[in-house]
Amino acid sequence: MVEYFENVKGFVLDMGYAIAEESPQEQLVVINDEEKGIKNLIIDCEDPIVVLEQLIMKAPKNPGDLYKRLLQMNRTLVHGAFVLDETGETILFRDTLRLENLDRNELEGSIEALSLALAENAEELLAGAKA
Repeated sequence: MVEYFENVKGFVLDMGYAIAEESPQEQLVVINDEEKGIKNLIIDCEDPIVVLEQLIMKAPKNPGDLYKRLLQMNRTLVHGAFVLDETGETILFRDTLRLENLDRNELEGSIEALSLALAENAEELLAGAKA
């Protein structure tokens, strides 16, 4: 629904995020705040949910214990999770929220959870990317 998209876009702008791209037809925005680790975060309104998804890295050819560590990291996340895409070649951060009663605080909490997860786990994620 366009109403949901406009609400989400309004929340994003109200939070001060830069919209790098938007597609009203697809009902999605892409935001950046590189100081917080937010780079090309896709916020996609797919009624009845909004999907937040950001590329973290390509999956290494020899992941070793990386996937185990990602699952352990997921346990500490406030919102969302580190996931593999359908091909198993890309590691993403992904979160979903209900659109029907979404408010700014909930969306902001999800975005901040991504930023916090990246800050807390940056060293390990970078090491995993080099594997």
